[in-house]
Amino acid sequence: VCPGSTRTPMLEGFMGGDPKIEKMMRAGVPLGRLGRPDEIAAAIVWLCSDAASFVVGHAMAVDGGSVIQ
Repeated sequence: VCPGSTRTPMLEGFMGGDPKIEKMMRAGVPLGRLGRPDEIAAAIVWLCSDAASFVVGHAMAVDGGSVIQ
């Protein structure tokens, strides 16, 4: 799983509460917002489930569209 910019304590520390930095980070995400940890976790849970039993060798971008493939 290749997560994009995700609102975590580490990213919050990087942004330092500066709304300009957060706006800049959001501008780089086509969906216009930072990801949530539960969204990344949901992708991992799906990959671990029987629903993904035929998925192999794939780097899954969970990034709000930041990486165009």
